Amino acid sequence: MNSETEQFYNKLEQRLQETSNWPSEYIFKFILPTDKTKIDKISDIFNHTGAVIKTKTSSKGNYTSVSIRLKMKSPETVIEKYKIVGHQIEGVISL
Repeated sequence: MNSETEQFYNKLEQRLQETSNWPSEYIFKFILPTDKTKIDKISDIFNHTGAVIKTKTSSKGNYTSVSIRLKMKSPETVIEKYKIVGHQIEGVISL
């Protein structure tokens, strides 16, 4: 992981610590080129966690947004999920 990405995660973790009481419900958002295999892989990462997963395809069908609502234990667990998705799914954008 490059230093820019690591700085992003450090800032995110700090903001999450400051703005929420943990455990807390968190909404993950991802955008990726529409590809059923990749969308299914994101769902698999959050499978069996009690997550509510919603997808929405762009008007031209080129991209899909995936929103995942899930109760998380700590900012560290949020960051870990983002890292797992980013590492396993090529072309995903985490918001």
